[in-house]
Amino acid sequence: MSPPGRKTKTDPAVNVLAYDTSSSHFARRLKQLRAERGWSLDALANASGVSRSMLSQVERNQANPTLAVAFRISRAFGMSLGELVETPGATSSLVVIRAGDHAYHYRSDRDCQIRTLSPLHLEKDVEFYEVQLKEGGALRSAPHFEGTREFLTVQKGRVRVESGADAEELERGDSVNYRADVPHAIVNVGRGDAVVFLVDIYR
Repeated sequence: MSPPGRKTKTDPAVNVLAYDTSSSHFARRLKQLRAERGWSLDALANASGVSRSMLSQVERNQANPTLAVAFRISRAFGMSLGELVETPGATSSLVVIRAGDHAYHYRSDRDCQIRTLSPLHLEKDVEFYEVQLKEGGALRSAPHFEGTREFLTVQKGRVRVESGADAEELERGDSVNYRADVPHAIVNVGRGDAVVFLVDIYR
């Protein structure tokens, strides 16, 4: 599970977008989000790959961004494009992932089932999973990006967590965090199925 790249080349075009919300709302929304994070225009430019001058024009309601530029801005804030341009209060703040929604079933085979518990449409540095391992089953992973760590809690069963040359066995209620930028694995070493909750944090 690799995080998307966050920096792209600047798109010099500034065109009017057919947003449901007005350009003035977009300008206020951009300024509000930047202020909430304490970001300067330069910081947002570095995070989004959009030039400082373009961001300044958009924020002062002197120009509307292209769809590509708006998408880059939304990614910098860790939001979907819809969340960036929506009018506050127009939609629910709750995002529900139903247990039976197969769109979130990341993997399903004889030994292992992985269900994504974090929204699919968000650009993010944190991913949340439910992992079910059949008796004797294992989830073995190649190294993720440098600095990646995993946080795991055992909900059911007994598992062995391996990270590089290190290994530890855990039972229900135990938690562990470990390097995931080296070869790592979760192995069901108990009787019956094992269920763990797994969080990947990319740096």
